[in-house]
Amino acid sequence: MQYNRVTWGSHHNKHSMRSDHITLTKLVAEGFYKEALHLFSQLHSSSTTLHSFTFPTLFKACTKLCSPSNAQILHTHLLKTGFYSDPHASSALTAAYASNRRFFLDARKVFDEMPQPNLASLNAALSGFSRNGRRGEALALFQRVGLVSLRPNSVTVACLLAATNVDTNHVAQLHCCAFKLGVELDVYVATALVTAYSKCGELVSATKVFDKLLLKNVVSYNAFISGLFQNGVPRLALDVFKEMMRGKECLEHRINSVTLVSVLSACVSLLYVRFGRQVHGLTVKLKAGEEVMVVTALVDMYSKCGFWRSAFDVFSAVEGERRNLITWNSMIAGMMLNEQSERAVDMFQRMEGEGLQPDSATWNSMISGFAKQGVRVEAFKYLRKMQSTGVTPCLKILTSLLSACADSCVLGHGKEVHGYIIRINVNMDDFLATALVDMYMKCGHASRARGVFDQFDAKPYDPAFWNAMIGGYGRNGDHESAFEIFDKMLEEMVQPNSATFVSVLSACSHTGQVDRGLHVFRMMRREYGLQQRPEHSGCMVDLLGRSGRLGEARDLVQELAEPPASVFASLLGACRGYLDSNLGEEVAMKLLDIEPENPAPLVVLSNIYAELGRWKEVERIRRMITDKGLDKLSGFSMIEVA
Repeated sequence: MQYNRVTWGSHHNKHSMRSDHITLTKLVAEGFYKEALHLFSQLHSSSTTLHSFTFPTLFKACTKLCSPSNAQILHTHLLKTGFYSDPHASSALTAAYASNRRFFLDARKVFDEMPQPNLASLNAALSGFSRNGRRGEALALFQRVGLVSLRPNSVTVACLLAATNVDTNHVAQLHCCAFKLGVELDVYVATALVTAYSKCGELVSATKVFDKLLLKNVVSYNAFISGLFQNGVPRLALDVFKEMMRGKECLEHRINSVTLVSVLSACVSLLYVRFGRQVHGLTVKLKAGEEVMVVTALVDMYSKCGFWRSAFDVFSAVEGERRNLITWNSMIAGMMLNEQSERAVDMFQRMEGEGLQPDSATWNSMISGFAKQGVRVEAFKYLRKMQSTGVTPCLKILTSLLSACADSCVLGHGKEVHGYIIRINVNMDDFLATALVDMYMKCGHASRARGVFDQFDAKPYDPAFWNAMIGGYGRNGDHESAFEIFDKMLEEMVQPNSATFVSVLSACSHTGQVDRGLHVFRMMRREYGLQQRPEHSGCMVDLLGRSGRLGEARDLVQELAEPPASVFASLLGACRGYLDSNLGEEVAMKLLDIEPENPAPLVVLSNIYAELGRWKEVERIRRMITDKGLDKLSGFSMIEVA
């Protein structure tokens, strides 16, 4: 929007004053906040007289820009002109200061100095305090003023619910307050309640509020859909969206980008590309397919569902301002996710060619992408390129590099990353320490891993940190040290998880400690309430089988609803070791049912009979292999030529 600069005289008539106010109001209404403040500066420099109702408009511009410095300048003018006692101007000034957490005291002072604060000024203060993490101050102000001299309304309750750090008790109290005021079914309050309950993970309460809302709008639907998705129930989020589409409110034509982004995110969680395509069609129908938020969400959805070509088609269909750095990052990350590293490199170069500077997320996609694909050289190449631009690697990048070094057992590069971590003083970070322990253990340097572990006087409570040590010692054959770390973990009151017990049971199996293994297995179920998984059963079957307790191993397998082939294979191996042909035949037939094209179980069973000298049974099993069209796997050797 353009406005003409005018030379203003000192005798400004009422008509001109009204015209100035209309111009300023129009600029702010249309989002031209900086232009409105610039016009005010021109008017002030020409000694133009302004009316009191001009200041609320200007303070609104300051609030939208989060510019307390401009609010301070206007505050000075407000004092000079004598309009400070105007409740509308003071309310707007309170909102302007309250929009920035550093000016909380200024906002409270303005409010406290108002001779007769009204409900609008109270709501402005409450909104600012709540949104900037000052929930306690907001409640104190509400109790001091809102419940004494003023009657709160729906906006008051919604402002208090907008606090960033809400808890269930806080939301429930405000819900009761809304009920007493008779505004609990107000769409503004109900939507705020749905959002607040969802933040607290109280989906039952959020659902009850939403269901009682008689007249739902797009904002209330968006709040509920977003809350369901963020609480890990994306399928329910899609169901609510379907209800929204076919409801009496006929909201299809009013669905906005927030709705579409939430629904596409739910499709990603479910890898539900078919529904995602339908939503894509809806974006075209609603002419929302060129909004940058929606484009980015579509690119992300197709990429994470494995349809990178569709993602690229969406990306290529828009240009200029309709795709920003976040859109480029999503496309590059999608290419890396789908192992299209060459295309990702091309996208990276094109992005730079269009004048966009890679940010931390861009570099992370490139470096982590190459690291996960095992292309270690390229990962470190982009790391050095990133450092040359002055960008500091984030913790996620360093963790990805350490994982790449661990998977390829490259100690040199891993030590290089460790040195960098020490130089930037983040070596005490739990995630990095876990990645370092894992890297050193996989490279066979248990002593270096122990050094990282011992640098913590107070060990992290994350079981992954301890699991890396326990599993690493087991991998390197030092089972006694694995038991030592496990015992220390229990002493430190760290809660072991499923992976912890897999590592400990595996160590018991390799050392033949049956009683200890049984004790740990019972501890897992009774003391920590963890359900046995196939990995645990496999370890126990192996442990019992190695010690000749085949009957107990068989009973353990029967406790599983659907034992995987690996558990039966472990039991069959034990049968081979102790030449138990009866159980061996039973287990081999089970394996044949699970993997009918795999001849290995029958070959093992044939070998058991052969070692027992039961040649008729050997012939029977070999005929079975022939009749089923199964070929014995050929042996082969492999060497690596340097």
